[in-house]
Formats: sequence, structure tokens, C-alpha cells
Amino acid sequence: MAYSKDQLLARLKELQIEFSQYEHPVVLTVEAQAKYVGNLGGALSKNLFLKDKKHRYYVVSALADTKVDLKVLSQRLGLGKGGLRMAAEEALVEILKVPLGCVTPFAVVNESARHVSLLLDQGFKTQEYCFFHPLSNDMSISLNAHGLDKFLKSIGRDPSYVDLEANPPVGKDQPPDLAAFVPSDAPILSDLPVKAPTQDSTGKHVSAASNSAAVAAKAIKPSGNAQNVKEKPVNTVQPSIPAADAGNFVEELLDRASALLLSEISEDSIKQHSGQLGAEVANNIKKCLREDLKNLATIFKNTAYTEGFYAGTRYQPKRL
Repeated sequence: MAYSKDQLLARLKELQIEFSQYEHPVVLTVEAQAKYVGNLGGALSKNLFLKDKKHRYYVVSALADTKVDLKVLSQRLGLGKGGLRMAAEEALVEILKVPLGCVTPFAVVNESARHVSLLLDQGFKTQEYCFFHPLSNDMSISLNAHGLDKFLKSIGRDPSYVDLEANPPVGKDQPPDLAAFVPSDAPILSDLPVKAPTQDSTGKHVSAASNSAAVAAKAIKPSGNAQNVKEKPVNTVQPSIPAADAGNFVEELLDRASALLLSEISEDSIKQHSGQLGAEVANNIKKCLREDLKNLATIFKNTAYTEGFYAGTRYQPKRL
């Protein structure tokens, strides 16, 4: 069972950690939170839930005004320039067990988050107290870094504070300074794996979804004898296919566009193109993503068609 807000507050009291709590309407951004607690003197925090290409996850918790460059952070972790991106909402719910807008250092309390790496802004130590959501964004609690450390140690976490604005050189003789924070294991999610493209008899690539549709159509092709169909219904097993979910489809597009955008913007490109950087980046993104997005759209279309095909073959109208 996932930790609840009330359980977390009870745990803080049990540990004798001093904190103050403030109820407010649900907020999804730091700006919205500031309207209710921004005048109370504490520092606001922003929290990112990130993943790398090997499906390892990270929570980065920083002061609201700390500039976190994901491209630089990725290099410092030894993941390359484009190795980090925002994790999907499905992973947020399954791993951290919190809804959108509720990511905080407290979210690693759940057993499902044991492999998630937690990086804390060293700026937290300079503040009298900081505000975080206690697993629910209809409340904010304030506590100091010592109290946060005490909680994290109680769940077996060694608090790690880093300078998130630093940009040290990374090279052959200068290893990434945050490589030790890369998780050694990746969590096992319940999501179905995406199948790699296969080839048909002509050597052309066929998506997993369209290939599944072809197999299904062949497997449940009805007999010409209607009486035989009635007496001996065909039993088929539906192959695993990705769900035709428009939300997931859009998230995949945004993830790919975001990753490419981050990889295109660098100090060198800014110096090289100056005022024309926007147009240059836009053109490169269009060129690089065009075929990729066409393939995604085709997979989505084929998947939706396949699911409709299954629904149609299993529908049997009542006889009058």
C-alpha cells in the first residue's frame, strides 16, 4: 500500500521532526503554491521526476529559483547530453505512488521507489525552512534541511546534496562528478514492452501493431460454411499490442520533441546562430522528427484499427 498524506504527517510527528502545515486548494505549479504560502518566509521548492534511456529514474528536488539544466545534469551523471527526460505520468503513479504535481523528496518513502535516485539542491541547507507537498498537493508543509535529513535516514536513505547549477567539464580525464548517483537497477513496470519492428517476406519493415493485425486477420478468418462456424467457433488468442491511447501517443510525441530540442540547444549553437537560433532549431527538429512522427502515427493508426478489428470479430448480434 502507498503512503498517504496522513501517514506521512504521523511519521514526521513520530520522529519528532518539527514542521508546520498549511492547507490550500490543489496546486500544480510553484507559482500557484506561492499564492498561498509564498508570503510565509520559507523557500519554495520545485521537483522533477526524470528517467534515462535505460529506464532508471531520478527525483531532483531544488529551490524554486535554482536553474536546473537537464542537458548539463545528464552529462554530469555520465548519460550524455540527451540522456535525461521527464518521466511519463504512468511511471509517476506506479513508482512514486503520487499523482501529477505531488513529486517531493517524501515520495521516495514507498517501497516501489527504492531504486529511484534522489538528488537534493545544496541550497536547501542555506534556508531556515523549505516548503514541500506531503504526498498531496492540497497541503504544504515547512521544515528545515535537518528535519528532511532525519526523515530520509529513517527510511534508509542517505541524503545527497549537490550543486545543481554547477557545470564542470566532463571528458576523458574528467569523469562525470555525479555518476555515483545513477541507480544500479531499474524498476520493473507493468507496462507491456514495445516490440521491435519486424520484416515481411519482401524485406520491408512492418510495425508490431500492423503485423499483429495481419496475424489476427489470418487466424480468425471465417469459414465459408456458416453452419460450421456456428457449431465450431474459432478460439484465438489476442496478441499483445500497444493500447490505442491518444494520451500516451501525445506524450510519446512530446517526449521525443523535448529530447531533440534539448540536444539542439547548446552554447556553441547559440554563438553560431545568434538571433537565427529559433529558426535553425525549428528546421532541425522538423527534419529529424518528420519520419519518426510518421512512423508513430502509423503505429497508432494500425493499433486502433487492430483493436477495432478484434471488437468486430467478437461482436455477435442477437438472433431474432
